Amino acid sequence: MNRFDWLPGFIALLAEERVTILHSDPIRLAPAHCLHLDAEDWGRAARVASASGYRWAGLWGDQLGERLGIYAVLVHEGDYLVLMTEVPLQAPILASHTPYFPAADRLERHLHDLLGVDFQDHPDARRWTRHCAWPEDVYPLRSDFPVGGDSPKRAPADVDYPFERILGNGVYEIPVGPVHAGIIEPGHFRFQAVGEQVLRLEARLGYTHKGIEKIAVGRDASGLARLAGRVSGDSTVAHTWAACMAMERAAGVDVPPRALHLRALLAECERIANHLGDIGGICNDVGFAFVHQQFGRLREQWLRGNLAIFGHRLLMDVIVPGGVCRDLPEQWESIIKPQLSTLSRELDDLLAIIDDHSSLEDRLVDTGFLTAERAQMLGVTGYVGKASGQDFDVRRDHGYAPYDGLEVHSPCRTQGDVAARLQIRADEIRDSLNLINRLIQSLPAGPIAVDWPQSVYSSEGLAVVEGWRGEITSFVRFDEDGRVARFFPRDPSWFSLPALEHLVLGNIVPDFPVCNKSVNISYSGQDL
Repeated sequence: MNRFDWLPGFIALLAEERVTILHSDPIRLAPAHCLHLDAEDWGRAARVASASGYRWAGLWGDQLGERLGIYAVLVHEGDYLVLMTEVPLQAPILASHTPYFPAADRLERHLHDLLGVDFQDHPDARRWTRHCAWPEDVYPLRSDFPVGGDSPKRAPADVDYPFERILGNGVYEIPVGPVHAGIIEPGHFRFQAVGEQVLRLEARLGYTHKGIEKIAVGRDASGLARLAGRVSGDSTVAHTWAACMAMERAAGVDVPPRALHLRALLAECERIANHLGDIGGICNDVGFAFVHQQFGRLREQWLRGNLAIFGHRLLMDVIVPGGVCRDLPEQWESIIKPQLSTLSRELDDLLAIIDDHSSLEDRLVDTGFLTAERAQMLGVTGYVGKASGQDFDVRRDHGYAPYDGLEVHSPCRTQGDVAARLQIRADEIRDSLNLINRLIQSLPAGPIAVDWPQSVYSSEGLAVVEGWRGEITSFVRFDEDGRVARFFPRDPSWFSLPALEHLVLGNIVPDFPVCNKSVNISYSGQDL
């Protein structure tokens, strides 16, 4: 398939709807293609894209003096298309994409909260990110707002968020969180139920808002890479890789082949560790403690291997702009090869126990069902999407080095329940083990990094990688001094959270924990 062979047809459809394309640019955010639209046509373009079956994959804004640049990402046949427009800073009004792409809902609300963009015809005007920290007419991501805030006072408690309610005989409400009994991040869940059946679930996040987008401004490339690795701690490899790839494209830096192989090795190691923990957690949430203990043991052994080989259990700060900062140690073969063999063997034994356990099947099969149509509408990727028939994997369908030189197998199932999401994780662990073997066998010689150029001025880049939760996008723009002017990382959890709110409907309240764990969103990944 030739990349973007569908684009002329899409442009023709836009022309039929009288959408004005001011400029078509295949270079600016390559390998994505950019279409610069008139702001008046923003909504019509979304309507055309939705009718054409495109997936909506992200949104951010960028202050450019007295104007705001707005960017939306669409995906079709493995290609990425960025719609761009500009609105005046003093009256930033755009048509909402949410009526055509429900996935746009919370990212549009996030953009309104932080930059003040008013999305016309948006179905939900409630705050999402800002809570009660700032007055209604203050937008903390604008350039005139100080990074440390403008008030020493403690932010008011968020006690008046207008959760939607279902009224009726026997309907009651269950508030859960935001502080939970474990070590998980804070997030509030408001249930409406009758008897034990969940009629409605609405989540409220934002409690771990860190100001990532704001504190990125002014950093150098190395500083941004370290920050990106802390967007979501369990996805430190994927987010750092995406941010570094975006910076490298902006700077025109070619990463050495050995470094690219090592990055992929790190990403597959991260994928395996998290999937091991999740399989154990899913089983634990329905009382199967044996599997939880065994998969916890396997995960711990894997993390110790990470520490021995790469110097960090979670692989943090190993990826740097221009490559990686750490090569394989001399004794790496004596560590990783037995580890691969042991994990593969024990995984087969434990998965056979899971498959043969009828009481586990009773709790997981048909629980938390997400239809393929709903998954497509919400734009979910990763194991949540793959378990509901969304056969997409960035490594395979939008191949980036070194995956573009490897045969990447990506599992896909159609059952859409908790059992399928568990099985996708197991399938991906097996595939990652195979990928690691092939990466090791084909590991090139040579340097592991190149020097970062000193003259990165007024440039921007976009990158997409396949994290263990799914598709991660990262946008970076450098200013005229070579410092970061804008950084936006989009975690898969932006789309998995609405999926959780849908798939739990009709289930009993006691099944929410296992439904939640089977999705396992990153609150931190959204609470930028």
